[in-house]
Amino acid sequence: MIPFSPPRMDKKITDAVVEALYSGWITTGPRTKQFEKNLTAFGGQKVTFCVNSGSSGLELMLRWFGVGAGDEVIVPAYTYCATANVVVHCGAKVVFVDVGENFNVSVDAIRKAITPRTKVIMPVDIAGFPCDYDAINTLVQQGDIRELFCPVSREQKMLGRILVLSDAAHSIGAWYKGKRTGSLADLTVYSFHAVKNLTTAEGGAVCLNLPPPFDNEAVYKELNIKSLHGQTKDALAKTQVGNWRYDIVEPGYKYNMTDIQAAMGMAELERYDSDMLVRRKAIFDRYAAAFASYPWAQIPLYETAEKKSSYHVFLLRIKGISEDQRDTIIQGIFRREVAVNVHFVPLPMMTYYRDSGYAMRDYPVAYDNYSREITLPVYYDLSDLMVDEVIRAVAGAVEEEILLIN
Repeated sequence: MIPFSPPRMDKKITDAVVEALYSGWITTGPRTKQFEKNLTAFGGQKVTFCVNSGSSGLELMLRWFGVGAGDEVIVPAYTYCATANVVVHCGAKVVFVDVGENFNVSVDAIRKAITPRTKVIMPVDIAGFPCDYDAINTLVQQGDIRELFCPVSREQKMLGRILVLSDAAHSIGAWYKGKRTGSLADLTVYSFHAVKNLTTAEGGAVCLNLPPPFDNEAVYKELNIKSLHGQTKDALAKTQVGNWRYDIVEPGYKYNMTDIQAAMGMAELERYDSDMLVRRKAIFDRYAAAFASYPWAQIPLYETAEKKSSYHVFLLRIKGISEDQRDTIIQGIFRREVAVNVHFVPLPMMTYYRDSGYAMRDYPVAYDNYSREITLPVYYDLSDLMVDEVIRAVAGAVEEEILLIN
């Protein structure tokens, strides 16, 4: 069986972890701080703050911005549940909007969803392909949109408009108009989960790119406190001679990254552009070239003159089929010893959100994308021979189903 997405594990990573284990620092320490600096240099954002998951990074920034009961956060209907769940955790209302054919959120749909209660827009770079950030950033700056904004918290008053909080869980290393994800929105959150391009087993990072009058370094210091139970000093700071005393200034959270995770992350980041992304792009290109010869295959957009994906997952769509037929094709692929997946079941179809009053009929493009989509394996150790086996399995299963239909 060709697996779907095993993490890359080799001697470079294990050596980095072992070195961290023997260093005396396994929780947040010097490696985490260095990883943050490396991520800042890589992405071009102003400051980076590492956390224990992408989800905690999103929630931390919503809470930092003062999002709570009575507020609304605009989220694409086509995303993983974390994007919406964190809004619910804050007591705010999720406002789902439809997406475009390229899977990313529709800017027109965002505009129509904005109300005086809107505090945050959360675009999601599905599969690693960046959203239209210029259009989103321009939208929140427009006079009529700014006039609708009703700030409550100190941070909301300082910004004076809707916050753009990018969910870049899939897109570290992607490009948009000459800039990396990380520097495209007010705030951007990466995920380093086990199946991501760059993994720290679990983990994430918040990229701070806030405009004046914000001091991004000062916000970074606030986040250190918020992410460690409101404690004014972390373990590293308390190692200084006589520096044991600390205070608790708020009831914070436990969101910090460990040095073990950071050791993995630094090893991966060091070779990310020159090795990881090169291999992932080669897999995407091989899939695209092969499926171009099949009239039933709709190949995902992953490169344009302005955008370049991080090649996270390959979202193949099959033309002219139903959701049930797609599911039958997936079973056929598994029978051929290849694991595939679906990214994602739109959130209005999930029990919690459906029972909360959301209806899938309101998001027709999201449903159409989902109903015909099959996610193919993409990972560093997937050889060309394995890619070819995936292609044969998919083509065989699709054409077997098409024969049955006809």
